[in-house]
Amino acid sequence: MSHDSEAPLRSSIPSEISEVVPRLGRSEPREMWVIRLCFLTVAALLAAIFRPVGVSGGAGAVAGVLVGLVVIAVELRIRGTKPMGVIGAAAGMLIGTLCGALASFVVSLVALSPVQKSPIELLLLLCFGYLGLVSGTRMGLDTPRGALQNLFGRATVAEESGPPAKLLDTSVLIDGRIADVCEAHFLDGPLLVPQFVLHELQLVADSADTLRRQRGRRGLEVLQRMQKMPQLEVRVLEDGAVAAEVDQQLVALARRLRAKIVTNDFNLNRVASVQGIGVLNVNELANALRPAVLPGESMRVFVLREGKEAGQGVAYLEDGTMVVVDGARRVVNKTVDIVVTSVHQTPAGKMIFGRLDDRADGRRPVQRQAPTAGRTLGPSSAEHDPGSDLPKSGPH
Repeated sequence: MSHDSEAPLRSSIPSEISEVVPRLGRSEPREMWVIRLCFLTVAALLAAIFRPVGVSGGAGAVAGVLVGLVVIAVELRIRGTKPMGVIGAAAGMLIGTLCGALASFVVSLVALSPVQKSPIELLLLLCFGYLGLVSGTRMGLDTPRGALQNLFGRATVAEESGPPAKLLDTSVLIDGRIADVCEAHFLDGPLLVPQFVLHELQLVADSADTLRRQRGRRGLEVLQRMQKMPQLEVRVLEDGAVAAEVDQQLVALARRLRAKIVTNDFNLNRVASVQGIGVLNVNELANALRPAVLPGESMRVFVLREGKEAGQGVAYLEDGTMVVVDGARRVVNKTVDIVVTSVHQTPAGKMIFGRLDDRADGRRPVQRQAPTAGRTLGPSSAEHDPGSDLPKSGPH
């Protein structure tokens, strides 16, 4: 592909990202900055007038501005914190300060001069207050939503029965079937797309490889489609990305938010399950929804190609299930009736073994029919290469 044809494609990626990411209120209104400026001015004037610790008026104003900047920095930092984290931080700091005051009272009883006692008491207050702040914040973030209401017996029905949030992985967005599941109302609760997942999706869509670029653009289109569903709540979660892999960040975020992970990644599924995190795997859902096939049942299939072993033919059902038919090599590219001899479950999906139904005379009802033309295989058949992993003979 020429560079001229790639230029418009790459320039369209940022516009798609801007359409996917909703307005999250990151741009502050001017009124808030006016209030902060007034706060800094008042802090500087009060410090210059009262002159704390005996400093001059100019030094007191500078100290007031510095203290005001620290307060504004704390306000900006806790703005994106969960309410339970703020409550836990306040409670922890209060308890830590009380413990520090108790320790300072003990120090005051020691036979030391006031000049020696004052730094020790101040240090104890700072240390205990800091420990209480950090511990309270962590405990608050780990506390389930509605725990305080449950403690006092005032939990609402919505808080008791509300569905947990789901974190969407990059693989499930690229796959695209999650949009069909949501459209069928089989998935409820808020769907969260972390910022680092969206960033990884953008990198895939911006890849120089044509196939990867198409997959990334497909993931963005699927996310746009889900955001337009009126019954669905899809939010892009602004979370500070750290220097770690996307899977590790996703597991850590799911543990912190007590959310489930929606993915197609087999390894991520295993890692999250080991750590006690709920996982919704679209591949497992697709395998569970495949129609049951019993030995002795007849079906009509289109033999797509030859099998690995002598005399074998390979067909596929509409859901991508591979069907190995003994003696079907001579009827390749034809639709035939077969009898199921056995069904095997493999890590990649279900495999059906059968043989030609020589007794089919048109009176047997057709129960299933595979596609009658060459079709693109489903995800399960793409993961499991039938040509390389076929058993040498199907059991009868």
